[in-house]
Amino acid sequence: MNAITEVRPSMAMSRKRRDISINMRLPRQVLHLIDTAANALSKTRSDFILESARQHAIDVLLDQRYFVLESDQFAEFTKQLDAPPATNEKLKKLMARKAPWET
Repeated sequence: MNAITEVRPSMAMSRKRRDISINMRLPRQVLHLIDTAANALSKTRSDFILESARQHAIDVLLDQRYFVLESDQFAEFTKQLDAPPATNEKLKKLMARKAPWET
């Protein structure tokens, strides 16, 4: 299962019982903007906000996990992954310590 299907609910999402409420205070101008956009798509304010927030959440999560590289960039990226790590004294010291649950 890829990242997109893990976070995308089924098409029946809007038919499922909604049991969580979110209340927000916002400027009148923002409410008007949201209502105008929702009306342009023939959606309710709640459906528009829910879809917008859900899509933004997916985008944020995918930005954390998915990136695209050109072939030369990918070659350099894999070269860096395959190269031995640089010496890191702090990491060596940390790895030499016993874990708290081992003491």
